[in-house]
Amino acid sequence: MNNLNLISNFAEFKELTNIDKSTMIGVLEDVFRHMLIKTYETDENFDVIINPEKGDLEIWRNRIIVADDEVENENQQISITDAKLIDETYEVGEEVADEIKLKDFGRRSVLSIRQNLAARILDLEKAVLFEKYSARVGEVVTGEVYQVWKKEVLVLDDEENELILPKSEQIPSDFYRKGDSIRAIVSKVEMRNNKPVIILSRTAPEFLERLFELEVPEIFDGLIIIKKIVRIPGERAKVAVESYDERIDPVGACVGLKGSRIFSIVKELKNENIDVVNWTSNVQLFVQRALNPAKISSITIDEERKTAAVNLKPSEVSLAIGKSGLNIRLASMLTGYDIDVYREAEDEDVVLDEFSDEIDPWIIDALKAIGCDTAKSVIETPAAELAKRTDLEDETIKEILSILKSEFE
Repeated sequence: MNNLNLISNFAEFKELTNIDKSTMIGVLEDVFRHMLIKTYETDENFDVIINPEKGDLEIWRNRIIVADDEVENENQQISITDAKLIDETYEVGEEVADEIKLKDFGRRSVLSIRQNLAARILDLEKAVLFEKYSARVGEVVTGEVYQVWKKEVLVLDDEENELILPKSEQIPSDFYRKGDSIRAIVSKVEMRNNKPVIILSRTAPEFLERLFELEVPEIFDGLIIIKKIVRIPGERAKVAVESYDERIDPVGACVGLKGSRIFSIVKELKNENIDVVNWTSNVQLFVQRALNPAKISSITIDEERKTAAVNLKPSEVSLAIGKSGLNIRLASMLTGYDIDVYREAEDEDVVLDEFSDEIDPWIIDALKAIGCDTAKSVIETPAAELAKRTDLEDETIKEILSILKSEFE
């Protein structure tokens, strides 16, 4: 067996292929029985014995002893004369076991065995890898960047298996070089052209959930559960948590003392801002918490249309909406309600800076330069005087007054 270079050492082979010993023995036996069937038309009267420690293989053929003139099938029967050449004590009716040497099959058959075995081992390796990572979908894995391409990154795990991190599954600010260490979640495992393809993700909400489990013992132990996670990868995320133990503050436990627990998560996600909020079945309260840090004056919920009309003081509107609308967008995703924000009408005056989302900053500066730093101070100044003192166009003054007056209507 050794001189065929099929397998020299089972223990070494197992280390190289991750195929367990019993499976490998089964494959070897199957390959040789296939050859027996091809050569002798049956393998029923053959014993294939494999020694996994030495890598040895023996094939024994069992035949019934018959009289010299009664041999009908030389593969299953042996004449008494031939049997006594093996052992003189044999009698008609007994069974004779004689060893079949590999060289007896011929060079072509041996070559076929080697090719068949190599193909079977390759298929086994693919199946083992597919099953291994299929069972790990949703888990965090660590690997080393081996190759960086335009549309994806090739990652090797600690067993040199190839994993793929597509560009679409990377955080926008991710940047990798060969040799970098990388953490991601196993997103899915597919078979493409009879080859397992393991897809990683760093943008999936599950990746953030696994990171929380790694950093917050109470989540790992099940004392705190993550009810829902929504993310805009690399920008902002909101995480709703609930505690099964009244003595545990779920938000405080997730953030940690002075943010110690959440810091490493934020760092892993390239400074993605993470808001942790207490989960509640009270929709109004949940919407209010989801819009944090904005302070809400009142909320009207429409259960049928799944909408929430939120009234806020002018100073709170920009906080509720957030940079590029991220806060309100994520709040809607977290609560499952379309949130509409309305600026609350107030009798008191409003500083001009609160209108920076509607009026150009340079115009506000021009008005403030003549002493008009609030909405009412501008409204109460005649339009002609505003135009004269600020050098602004009449149409611009008219548009400004319209915006400011609508605040008090």
